[in-house]
Amino acid sequence: MACTNNLRVGILLLTLLLPFQLFASFADNKSFVDGFMPLYIDQTDGKVYVQINDFNSPFLFQSSLPHGVGSNDIGLDRGQLGTTRLVQFERVGNKVFLRQLNTDYRADSANPLERQAVEEAFASSIIWGFSLVDTGETGSETRYVIDYTDFLLSDIHNLGATLRATEQGNFKIDTSRSGLYQPRTKAFVDNTELEATITFVGTGTGKHLKSVTPDANAISVHMHHSLIRLPDDQYQVREFHPFSGMWSLAYADYASAIDEPLVKRIIPRHRLAKKDPEAKVSEAVEPIVYYLDPGVPEPIRSALIDGALWWNQAFEQIGYKNAFQVKMLPADADPMDVRYNVIQWVHRATRGWSYGASVVDPRTGEIIKGHVTLGSLRVRQDYLIALGLTSPFSESGADTSAQQQMALARIRQLSAHEVGHTLGIAHNFSASVNNRASVMDYPHPLVKIDRLGNIDLSDAYDDQIGIWDKHVIHYAYGDNNDRASLLSIVAQAKARGLKYTSDPDARPQSGADAHGHLWDNGEDPVVELQRVTQIRDNALAKLGVNSIAMGTPYSELENVLVPIYNFHRYQVEATVKLIAGLEYSYAIKGEDQVPFQRIAGAKQSRAIDALLATLSASFLTMPEHIVDLIPPKAYGYSRDRESFVSNTGIAFDPVSAAEASAKHTLALLLNRVRLSRLYQQNLMDSSVPSLGELFQRLFEATIEQSVGSGLSIAVQQRVNQQVIDTLIALYHDNRLVTEVRSATYLALLDVQSWLKQQLKTTQRSHPLYGQYALMRKQINFSLQLGNAVITHQSADLPPGSPIGMTGK
Repeated sequence: MACTNNLRVGILLLTLLLPFQLFASFADNKSFVDGFMPLYIDQTDGKVYVQINDFNSPFLFQSSLPHGVGSNDIGLDRGQLGTTRLVQFERVGNKVFLRQLNTDYRADSANPLERQAVEEAFASSIIWGFSLVDTGETGSETRYVIDYTDFLLSDIHNLGATLRATEQGNFKIDTSRSGLYQPRTKAFVDNTELEATITFVGTGTGKHLKSVTPDANAISVHMHHSLIRLPDDQYQVREFHPFSGMWSLAYADYASAIDEPLVKRIIPRHRLAKKDPEAKVSEAVEPIVYYLDPGVPEPIRSALIDGALWWNQAFEQIGYKNAFQVKMLPADADPMDVRYNVIQWVHRATRGWSYGASVVDPRTGEIIKGHVTLGSLRVRQDYLIALGLTSPFSESGADTSAQQQMALARIRQLSAHEVGHTLGIAHNFSASVNNRASVMDYPHPLVKIDRLGNIDLSDAYDDQIGIWDKHVIHYAYGDNNDRASLLSIVAQAKARGLKYTSDPDARPQSGADAHGHLWDNGEDPVVELQRVTQIRDNALAKLGVNSIAMGTPYSELENVLVPIYNFHRYQVEATVKLIAGLEYSYAIKGEDQVPFQRIAGAKQSRAIDALLATLSASFLTMPEHIVDLIPPKAYGYSRDRESFVSNTGIAFDPVSAAEASAKHTLALLLNRVRLSRLYQQNLMDSSVPSLGELFQRLFEATIEQSVGSGLSIAVQQRVNQQVIDTLIALYHDNRLVTEVRSATYLALLDVQSWLKQQLKTTQRSHPLYGQYALMRKQINFSLQLGNAVITHQSADLPPGSPIGMTGK
């Protein structure tokens, strides 16, 4: 009997110990990394395993791209963040699913059945399936281990799809050239970080990819996975207001009362609280700390730190001491580690946009990590503009410290701007109207002419955050979270006359907002266009041999010339929005009395005059002293997209440069959406110019102008051709509303009649006689045959904004 009992005890002990033995056997010869989700790394086959302690327990999953491709046009940069997802592991037999939960549709309710009803009504997404390779127990806790390797080596960042979308070829992962990157694979108490080197192979490689890879058929990058413990429930959600200046995080809450909005809108922000809530000024429980990439060289490094620290001015105003800090990233730290807010210095093949992105808890809007990406070549572009404006190389060893300081001033502003985004702040493109009230605008260099007639760069960019920025920080990070306090903050900003326009209203070329513009200055766009034109004329008059350093090929003068010749381009965009424009600022019932106002007819008429001045041959014709200095490109140098278009082969083409500028103005002025608004405004207010008046003034300023001499004759011909081409294209645009098409038809008939009369009274030897005949025939054919007939290959402006994806 005793023997039988002993046997039973032995079998029971063996049964209980078997999982420990299996688990111990699995862990043999593997490196163990303890943390939020522990890791096992097999050094023999390069596999990585993740240990799961709890199924059906949500956490955050963040993908990112630590090593990028290096092309602005492709848009796959070093440090780029992917989507932040709320996920959970779920076990189904010997499988484990990683399910992404749907946070766009939910029920903020204590009733589990309400929450269940919404969860079952909308789809979730299982983003990967794993094999359960082993289990083990420690005390009362069961641990499950999955093979994470295949998921880590997958295209979670959709790099292949991005390459296809940008026409760079068809690529897929080559697993034989991909594997775990162990130096950046770590685990900590609240996050586990994994990284892999992944190689894509393919065919049909596009030109942008070829320009940045040593072997264009094999692209090796790094992809990073962050598994992040959810924050505690002490964070307070803050309501969004259209005038808060913050980004909005929206979701549908099906637990909302019937008399409340279904869609809830909250703002993203970092967690911030005072150590002493009762004190007027207090340190933070946990300050917001940003870490700067140590790969940034001086003096840019100091400029980036200075600009980022501007935000401390706003936090001090709301009663925080040293709540916003900037430090150097420790040498052993991983920039993709979610514990670090990072300002990263990113190199690309050409100048490109900078970005401010964040890891945000999709449930609450809490920012877990801010990640700034700053393009390294932006500072060089500002230095180039400063050189073109001042032409300082009158002697060997010329002092360019003022020009360098302008470039550094811009990089300070850029640092503050992108950090602002990672604090949750949206663009404010109306800030220039309020005397540079925000770093969240896109600033154009505010250069001036001093009393000696020289260009002064000293005030090109601001040296601090503005009054709007302090308003936004007060709204987002102030102590009071109740609705009445937040509305009071908004009311104070409106009472100060602060204006606010963000991306949807400022970016479209058909935009109507009278004060929300990119890369502009001043309260009155027309006055500023006239002032910018004077700056342009001053700089062009002096531009020449003193614009390039000794030892530079003369052909490189064109690089300096491009941004100076087109110095007015963005103020043209600002001015054109006055035509059929509106004055509005996200008005709300109970807070604002007037929803919007139309721009007065007289102001619109002034804008038309200012724009037509940019189409004159005298404005567009390049000074001869510049034309005579720019030879074909020196051997070893080449034209690129930042050069003017040339229709004269290897020779510099000043006439096509003029044509591109004229095309820019005309495309904005004769935008079909703008013309439709103008037609309606004229019906309601006869002081607003009619379409017929606009077209007639355009003809008088261009086609009907007297011919000049020299290159201005060719410039006049190109402008005339652009006017006809733009009108014909407008007439044949199938999206054009009938009332605008009718007016355009009459305008074409009018100019056709004028051309017919000119051909009767003009001698055949007249420089424009042939073009008059051609344009008349072009209009006739177009109206008869129902299409443009002749497609003129016109020039486009070189890039002005940074190259690549949409700006941040």
